Amino acid sequence: MTENWESIYTTPLPYRAELAKALLQEHDILAVVVNKQSSSYPDIGWGKVEVHVLAKDAVLAKVILENEATFS
Repeated sequence: MTENWESIYTTPLPYRAELAKALLQEHDILAVVVNKQSSSYPDIGWGKVEVHVLAKDAVLAKVILENEATFS
């Protein structure tokens, strides 16, 4: 069975995506970071970094980030 993943957080700053992932993992939510930044211009930060969770966890993950994240 294939699980559906959903992007629940987007930022141009990779460290914020990693912090979001760690926070979600503290709540036992599987999260992955998907880096869509251009490798041609990494210093400029073109593009975005997304945090994805399983679709079944998306609503809870968004609530956790809205209420507990202090890095936004």
